[in-house]
Amino acid sequence: MNERPESLYPLALRLDGRRVLVVGGGAVATRRVPALLDAGALVVLVSPVVTPALRALAEAGRLAWVPRRFEPADLDGAWLVQVAVDDRAAAERVSAAAETRRVFCVRADDRHAATAWTPAVTRHGPVTVAVLGGGDPRRAMAVRDRIRTLLHTTPVSAGERGPAGPDRRSRPGSVALVGAGPGDPELVTVRGRRLLTEADVVVVDRLVPGLLLDELRTDAELVDVSKIPYGPGAAQEEINRILVDRARAGHRVVRLKGGDPFVFGRGGEEMAACVAAGVPVTVVPGVTSAVAAPAAAGIPVTHRGVAHELVVVSGHLPPGDPESLVDWAALARLRGSVCVLMGLRNLPAITAALLGGGRSPHTPAAVVQDATTPAQQVLRAPLAELAERAAAEGIRPPAVVVIGAVVSALPLPA
Repeated sequence: MNERPESLYPLALRLDGRRVLVVGGGAVATRRVPALLDAGALVVLVSPVVTPALRALAEAGRLAWVPRRFEPADLDGAWLVQVAVDDRAAAERVSAAAETRRVFCVRADDRHAATAWTPAVTRHGPVTVAVLGGGDPRRAMAVRDRIRTLLHTTPVSAGERGPAGPDRRSRPGSVALVGAGPGDPELVTVRGRRLLTEADVVVVDRLVPGLLLDELRTDAELVDVSKIPYGPGAAQEEINRILVDRARAGHRVVRLKGGDPFVFGRGGEEMAACVAAGVPVTVVPGVTSAVAAPAAAGIPVTHRGVAHELVVVSGHLPPGDPESLVDWAALARLRGSVCVLMGLRNLPAITAALLGGGRSPHTPAAVVQDATTPAQQVLRAPLAELAERAAAEGIRPPAVVVIGAVVSALPLPA
């Protein structure tokens, strides 16, 4: 029997300051929540458990997490509900309650039982293109990808096929280590974005720009191996195993990492694991936060007549730790710029070591939190005051510390 095609009314929602309910805390919610937050929605997430990435958003105050199962009263005051569970009976309870309250409901388990659909989306500056494929997500994504290509004026090779092409599992599997950049989803490379749209499996951590996940194929597997700072996280050996196993199964795997895979991202370990397993692996460099975070704050890490050297150092271990490979005394004697990644927790010890090694207490310094995102914050202070000021102002990871005369080399941006 031929069914009449769905007749939909396309509409853009202004969700800024409006309550949106998300039911479910798994991979689907991890993909959908960032776009809601980017739209300014007041997201309430109801789920007994959540992924590490969603937990990090909750702990950062970006969303409200209610750690229990859905109750109809959760819909009170909501303008929209996103049902991100694969339990059909549970999803039907949510959509029935939404129908009673006249709240539009998106369902991940069954779009035909929903009252609203999530389109395939691509963004280019102020332009957002949303494509509906009449119930066929592959068609929608194929059209979306063509439009993205036109927007980015990137030629498409004659041999490349979109998501609606032949079965990718008939080809040998592979792994791509892709740098996602410092936070702004538009700072990922063109090649990295293309590989994401082609991926069968995407393995992500918490520093990945969430909006990139909103553009994945609907049939792509999302594996969240987020490492929340100083909290629970997936072991690196397990991440390596996932990459190798998925590739050996014939999948195109993208390991999407914040910043650059080879700048304190353990990309080298992942590449070595793939090579040892005989899995084809490629590296797509990303914009490292060591340079991008200061730049976003108006701080050049080098500047003519001010700094002729730049040192990027990991601060995940404090000075004096027997496992640390950093010569803090040598860094203190340098005249150029020092950028510290993952050093916020150890900032008091780091600044003390630099001061003890001879750096002037008046050395300009800054901390840049959530660089290149709408939540970016910048704290500037003399080196001797930096740690105390950062603690007092509640600066939290991810944050980059930059120390040196370059911090005050340019006038403050308006």
